Amino acid sequence: MKSNWTRKLAAACIVFAGACLVAGILFFGLDSKSTANRDYIQYWAAGQLLIRHANPYDPRATLDLERAAGYEGELPKITFSPPVAFFLVLPLGFVTAKTGLILWSLALLAAISIANWILWILNGRPASRWHLLGYVFAPVIACQMAGQLGSFLLLGVVLFFLWHRSRPFLAGIMLLPCALKPHLFLPFALVLLFWAIDRKAYRILVGFALAFTASFVLTLPFDIHVWSQYSDLMSKTNVMAAFVPTLSVVFRFVVDRNAPGLQLLPEACACLWATWFFWTRRREWRWTEHGLLLLLISAACTPYAWISDEAVLLPAVLAGIYRALDSGRSLLPIGVAGAAALIEVLAAVKMTSPYYLWTVPAWIAWYLYASSGRQSAEKSQDAE
Repeated sequence: MKSNWTRKLAAACIVFAGACLVAGILFFGLDSKSTANRDYIQYWAAGQLLIRHANPYDPRATLDLERAAGYEGELPKITFSPPVAFFLVLPLGFVTAKTGLILWSLALLAAISIANWILWILNGRPASRWHLLGYVFAPVIACQMAGQLGSFLLLGVVLFFLWHRSRPFLAGIMLLPCALKPHLFLPFALVLLFWAIDRKAYRILVGFALAFTASFVLTLPFDIHVWSQYSDLMSKTNVMAAFVPTLSVVFRFVVDRNAPGLQLLPEACACLWATWFFWTRRREWRWTEHGLLLLLISAACTPYAWISDEAVLLPAVLAGIYRALDSGRSLLPIGVAGAAALIEVLAAVKMTSPYYLWTVPAWIAWYLYASSGRQSAEKSQDAE
């Protein structure tokens, strides 16, 4: 027991030292230009406006703040996340852009660290350290570089996987980050609702509802009109007009690029598939098994997403690695795909580039390849 306590203390000291090192590198390495020309600046600007009781979705006020911080773009970076996201950005209203980025980056790093640890637990606490590949998963790196929300979404999903049986109320609360980008999780959310009703797991729904309500109430003292302002922004901004590297956008451009509604059709089809997928497996449903494919299909059919949002697919990619190892299948496919995606991200290929269109299909192909190997191994054992 003493040895175990000593190891935990040593691990805590290593984590603390690592956090201090990252903070130091960011503090001395960042300037106003590198701070303000990241996606993070939209969250900092929203926090600043909220603290001043101003409209966090005001384009002019947002652009003025961002330019004062060193932003060089012509158009403002405005968050399209609903006001429920502001429980995350409110603290940024009390600090400078540079200090906020350091804290934000550390929070993202903490999120991926906890998520990696949980994924190690969910995969049976293997003696190997394959879960550490989560730190170099291209979408996670993209999220860290841009200051996007993907790692927070990932943490919420894996905490739900961990607690949905033992602590259902907390599991529901942990799903709140998924409400920041609901379009990424619509088929997943639909099945969750069906599953909760079928299993009478109402505490998960109650936990999520209470967390959502608390986040809603939190923003009202700062801006009581925030939800109407968000609605006004979304009605005036044609978010789906621009090209976004998703399969839904490609579908729209092939059929009729002037019909944005077509972008929603793949997700509608995914919801129908998800309903069938759950209903035919509802008696043996396991979130850490069936939920992984559900996440992959949700990502493939979403109408709007970036490479950084694919961080939520790490559980499926990592599960594929462990399944391939168990069945003796080659890790070369995921090695090639992971390396190619990482090269794109580190080469600073813009998130709007069509060169990211292949990544989600690659993660799906990898998961199916690795899972089919495990199924083949199980059939061979049954035959023996």
